[in-house]
Amino acid sequence: MPKFALMLSIQQFVFNDFQENTYVIWDETLNCAIIDPGCSNAKEEIELKSFIQTNGLKPTHLLNTHCHIDHILGNMFVVNTYKLPLYMHEEELFTYADTDRWAAMFGLPKFEIPDKKIYLKENDPLKIGNTPLTILFTPGHSIASISFYEPTSNTLISGDVLFYESIGRTDLPGGSFPRLEQSIKNVLFRLPDQTKVFSGHGPATSIGHEKANNPYVGK
Repeated sequence: MPKFALMLSIQQFVFNDFQENTYVIWDETLNCAIIDPGCSNAKEEIELKSFIQTNGLKPTHLLNTHCHIDHILGNMFVVNTYKLPLYMHEEELFTYADTDRWAAMFGLPKFEIPDKKIYLKENDPLKIGNTPLTILFTPGHSIASISFYEPTSNTLISGDVLFYESIGRTDLPGGSFPRLEQSIKNVLFRLPDQTKVFSGHGPATSIGHEKANNPYVGK
């Protein structure tokens, strides 16, 4: 799993049957954030924990871009292991509340929503170690998806809003193609073209590449 050479270090894991991308990000302080932990079994939990321990990282934040089932499978593992609150958009409680229905469909146990939550809104202050992150409000795939942008390294964690030459589905509860299109064109596509995009599924891409090549919202 690649570690990209950025000013803000980032490690990608591919977890669960949905092939979801979980990210750990950190800076020179070794304080780190765990974003969308999708670890769904003991092996994946050990992989995540071992990476953090081996690299001497200190988890300080658990962040959710949105709360579809594949992105929250490891939330309680992270909460229980590192005693962290969950940072999320408050409106994503709508999405989180729907996970029991999806869990039943896939034969998974009921989900527990962490008790300690800190609600994030667009442009709220958020810092990982010495590194400020910009919170972007990017709904459309879900009712209140947020993306995390670090301008110095031009790094974007987009959740399921924008993929390599694709976009997130909009047919789930709270989804809306017009809102997703506006989030991408009016928010993400205003970032520098060289911005590296780390999506919730699939390979990394860039804003410039998606402007030129994305068949759903490009050009």
